[in-house]
Amino acid sequence: MPVRGIRGAINVGANTRDAIQDATTRLLLAMCDANRLDTADIISAFFTVTTDLNATYPAGAARALGWLDVPLLDAQEIEVPGGMPRVVRVLLHVETDLARAQVQHVYLDDAVALRPDIHMPEPRQ
Repeated sequence: MPVRGIRGAINVGANTRDAIQDATTRLLLAMCDANRLDTADIISAFFTVTTDLNATYPAGAARALGWLDVPLLDAQEIEVPGGMPRVVRVLLHVETDLARAQVQHVYLDDAVALRPDIHMPEPRQ
């Protein structure tokens, strides 16, 4: 099965453990929903946070979702003057039968401004 990369990002309301975990969980669930992913499809996940987020690791949200055997990595974004604050970004590596053009990248809330060219609306509840 082909391996694809899926990008996503979300703003976090505050530099607190709960805010980072809640936002990351929401992002991961939206990415999985938009791309019909099961945990078994996920090869690895690479998370980055802006320098103003350091209350916890976003990978903890993936562990809480049951991604126990998925390799996860957290890192800090470079600090670019004028860059959007309080952002969690993720790159998922997945096995999927989706063609590259069918992959849905997910940018939520104000993070839509980071990549309006590839934004996929959040699924309706």
